[in-house]
Amino acid sequence: MFHSLFLKPFSFTTVRRYSKAAAMSLKAISAQDAASLDKDLMDMGGWSLDQLMELAGLSVSQAVWRVHPVSKGKNVLVVCGPGNNGGDGLVAARHLAQYGYKPSIYYPKQGKNELYSRLRTQLENLSIPFITDSDFSAALGETSFLVDAIFGFSFGGPLREPFGTIISQIEATKVPVLSVDAPSSWDIASGPPKEGPGAGFMPTALISLTAPKPCVKFYSGRHFIGGRFLSPDIAQKYALDLPKYPGIDQVMEVGVDAEARF
Repeated sequence: MFHSLFLKPFSFTTVRRYSKAAAMSLKAISAQDAASLDKDLMDMGGWSLDQLMELAGLSVSQAVWRVHPVSKGKNVLVVCGPGNNGGDGLVAARHLAQYGYKPSIYYPKQGKNELYSRLRTQLENLSIPFITDSDFSAALGETSFLVDAIFGFSFGGPLREPFGTIISQIEATKVPVLSVDAPSSWDIASGPPKEGPGAGFMPTALISLTAPKPCVKFYSGRHFIGGRFLSPDIAQKYALDLPKYPGIDQVMEVGVDAEARF
């Protein structure tokens, strides 16, 4: 999620939404617009990275609850990348532990930001285990659900090890997967790679943070929107039609239309 690039206007894509509520359209935003929006949230909106990551991770945890309630299995493996998408996964794992799940973390390359160290300490204080490289395959076979928090909208490829191998293993598993913001290995604009790791990766569920990204047009599965923190002025600047989140929910399930969106 949060990376600073430059605004590139008029790069929106419409995504149709289907639910019991009245029909509405959501806008997909490019990686550059998503980064610019995050920068505006911090520069104009007064938000800190910690706050945005906390709310994003909370949204991810609520999406997990809807796709895979505790009654379906408590073991949740959260696979985290070195950037802010991985930070969202760390936050989500903390919330999942409070909900009654038994999360474990696979964090092969920890980010250098001091924030990630604090998030890790919070998890260790809750006795949430961190999986070693040698134990990942076994953990993958024992979990009942997996959160893919490896790469988000800033991913530009090519994949570097160990992530190519990790994504291939996730791709091959029959365990249901929720991807955060984008399926890892997918290009934000053009979707899954044509070959190699991730070419056949289609997670069970996807949570788009703040707004869908263009790659959602290649996705088929359960789709959620999360990130209930946009102010009206920022939403207007990016021409976003925000979903009407019910009650205290931080996520809302929306549909995906596999037809062309451009």
